[in-house]
Amino acid sequence: MYGKTFNLQSPNKRLQVTVVSGESLTWSILHDSKEVMRQSQIDINNAYQGKASASAVKNHKISFPTPFYRQKSVTTEYNELTLSLGKGWSVVFRAFDEGVAYRFQCKGKVPAIISDEKAEFHFNGDSQSWLSFTTNDKKPEAMAFQNIYDQKPLGEAKDKLAFLPATVANGSVKLTILESDLRAYPGMFVKKSADGESLEGWFARYPKTFDKYPWRQQRYVTSTEDFIARTNGKLFQTPWRIVAVTEKDTEMPVNNLVYALAEPAKTTDTSWIKPGKVAWDWWNDWNLKGVDFEAGINFDTYKYYIDFAAKNNIEYVVLDEGWYESKKGDIMNPIPEIRLPELIQYANSKGVDIVLWTVFNVLDEHLDEAMAKYKSMGVKGFKIDFLDRDDQEAVELAYRIAEAALKYQMVLDYHGYYKPTGMSRTFPNILNYEGVFGMEESRWTELSNDMPLYDVTFPYIRMMAGRVDFTPGAMRNGTKDNWKAIYTAPVSMGTRCHQLACYIVHDSPFTMLCDAPTNYEQEQECVDMITSLPTVFDRTIIPQGEMGKYIVTAREKDGNWYVAGQTNWDKRKITLKFDFLEKGKTYHTTLFRDGINANHNAEDYKIETIDVNSDTVLDITMASGGGFLMKLGIRD
Repeated sequence: MYGKTFNLQSPNKRLQVTVVSGESLTWSILHDSKEVMRQSQIDINNAYQGKASASAVKNHKISFPTPFYRQKSVTTEYNELTLSLGKGWSVVFRAFDEGVAYRFQCKGKVPAIISDEKAEFHFNGDSQSWLSFTTNDKKPEAMAFQNIYDQKPLGEAKDKLAFLPATVANGSVKLTILESDLRAYPGMFVKKSADGESLEGWFARYPKTFDKYPWRQQRYVTSTEDFIARTNGKLFQTPWRIVAVTEKDTEMPVNNLVYALAEPAKTTDTSWIKPGKVAWDWWNDWNLKGVDFEAGINFDTYKYYIDFAAKNNIEYVVLDEGWYESKKGDIMNPIPEIRLPELIQYANSKGVDIVLWTVFNVLDEHLDEAMAKYKSMGVKGFKIDFLDRDDQEAVELAYRIAEAALKYQMVLDYHGYYKPTGMSRTFPNILNYEGVFGMEESRWTELSNDMPLYDVTFPYIRMMAGRVDFTPGAMRNGTKDNWKAIYTAPVSMGTRCHQLACYIVHDSPFTMLCDAPTNYEQEQECVDMITSLPTVFDRTIIPQGEMGKYIVTAREKDGNWYVAGQTNWDKRKITLKFDFLEKGKTYHTTLFRDGINANHNAEDYKIETIDVNSDTVLDITMASGGGFLMKLGIRD
């Protein structure tokens, strides 16, 4: 091997990073001495000039609390190697048992402009890949970061940009490309190389000019510079480039590298931040029935949502698009039909909190003014939508809004945003992110965009990056044979129990009940089950599952357990062991499972109550597109 070689091992010595300083700077990954990612070139701004010198390897072990996460705290250990490249530039590698990461940094004279970054991930052309491609062929970097996964050998993958996370199976392991601690820098896309054996990083260019769409006053990029980033002339760091390495699919949804590598929390006071569930208007199209007023974006409709939330101990109501005049972008003046101050006062009297939807730049243009006004009115936060980019300017805007919301003690739901990159660790008030092919798609998508398949794929890949604003809870459910998209009265693909399972399968501390209150009122058993579930947990495990086929998730909170499973369109029988339960304890269990006719009528379900313990083995059959949900409480 030409050049100087540097090696770094993970704490358990099963992973090894090999860096070669030769004509170019390259790195590879070995798992149990087998090369699973071949030598791949990295560079930034031509910082590498043909030589590198290494620091001593340092071992670090850290633990920190993780409020509103899938577990109470994170403990992580890694070995770190820093290679100095000259002129203030260096590259830092970290090897964890769960994967490896690197980032460039400059502590010397920081260049004002970052022209480009080179990031290669070199596999084999026949390696299986799971990629989500851009949905905008004209401006591929401008889209909602929502698409199904295209599973193909890497050499047969589409020749277009894919957004992260991206997974490649190489031999006995899967490697997932992610990034963390994204600040003042564009996010990374990947694209298949010309030879079909690599994924190569690609970055949106820095925006130069903008315009606004008239229907929402949503700002978009009309032209760009020929570079990817500007710096402030001080310490510069790229995001962490992560390759998570997993032997078992069940390790993927609980990989913590993105969270662990993110910038630490900017506040230790999280007492004012409240996770919870949301009675939501938009998915069900404000589609109330049997009421004595005209349903729509008005005071009486939202009063009904608030009453429904209060009756069922639902913490929030979101006022989605329409509470201000979108065409004018007039966030400072709610429409009179809402009677917003009176509505918020009424919600507060019922113990229900209000969150307001807005377009990202509309809020940003009035940031302090809007935060101050609506905070004083009693609003608890904002749902931010339609950013649809991750160039540097967009990333800085996301950071700026988060900082302002933290100052005003407002919670945030980053909807219409790029994938999570650890900001929820930095800003614990960011309770959720979209960047997922969620329930909204069922209002207009095609059956070929197989949502049950996606539902048992994205928890393994997308959820490695962070939480998901999937917006579940449909009470109208369709089988593969009878589902169709209905915009004004939407139907989910798959069974009722498949929908119920979302509330445990998903990492989602701020999660919607997407259907209309008047539909839920006819399904009180389901509502009671949903609202009895926590949204944050002390521990999460994946007892069994296989990506693209099915998943079983088990979460523990205060000694009680919550277990759920989902399958693709294949009917599936599983044998569930409860060996994760505390030995010697008996748990009283309520189980929602697919009914005997759920393959024909997706809304068919059955409720059972049983006692289980750590020795129990239970057979569960999931219908086509089916699922199950159970909660387990320790018997006195």
